Amino acid sequence: MPHSRPSIADKRRAFHKLHETGCFAIPNPWDVGSARFLQGLGFKALATTSSGFAWSHGHRDGGMSRDRVLEHLTDMVEATNLPINADFESGFAPDAAGVAESVRLAVETGVAGISIEDSTGDASHPLYELHTAVARIRAARKAIDKAGGDALLVGRAECFLHGRPDIEHTIHRLKAYADAGADCLYAPGIRTPEHISAVVAGVAPKPVNLLMGWPEDLTLQQIAALGVRRVSVGGALARSAWGGFIRAARMIMEHGKFDGFTDAASGKELDTFFS
Repeated sequence: MPHSRPSIADKRRAFHKLHETGCFAIPNPWDVGSARFLQGLGFKALATTSSGFAWSHGHRDGGMSRDRVLEHLTDMVEATNLPINADFESGFAPDAAGVAESVRLAVETGVAGISIEDSTGDASHPLYELHTAVARIRAARKAIDKAGGDALLVGRAECFLHGRPDIEHTIHRLKAYADAGADCLYAPGIRTPEHISAVVAGVAPKPVNLLMGWPEDLTLQQIAALGVRRVSVGGALARSAWGGFIRAARMIMEHGKFDGFTDAASGKELDTFFS
């Protein structure tokens, strides 16, 4: 007898459970095929990547409309049996009311988690003022609660990615987001064990997401020992795929050679997997 697929409620319960103890990897697929392959490898949860999705459609990171992202979230939720955390950028609105409406729509796609950034998209003023950022998180929390409260809310402090690599200020923001209702906290760009440990301690007992999107000696076991609950990779898997594609394509164009496919997966392996 075929196994029934988990319900949205089942996925959300499983996702919350993953955040209670231990440390898990939550890689970032950019389309249905990559999501299904990661499920096949045995991962317990997945997160979307705004950059990977945008690049696959010929746009820069942040260049996709809210409607397109919501369609993508629906596709990703339906693609696997795993909980999906939505990289929901800055909530597709500058104001709290707009964020609340966007989050309401995201919850309807069936995602198990929703991440909201505090970046503005304005290079001259890259981060929202703290009171505004807190109001946006609080509005997201209320929207989730109104929809049933079972989707997990991730509050992101983008300081290290946007010219303010101040760990004390970053932790101050994360604490404020935790107080405003964020279930999990995330400061992309922190790298050192000292900074990681400081963030974990600063927002305890709430769980922390760590970004590992570059070559790094830290292992998942070592990261777990620092107290991190989950580890995502952002657009790194998509960039790795693009890297192989670009190298092979340039080899043909610039050198007239076809030996850039050394690390290519075999068609037989992929056909077998997707069968």
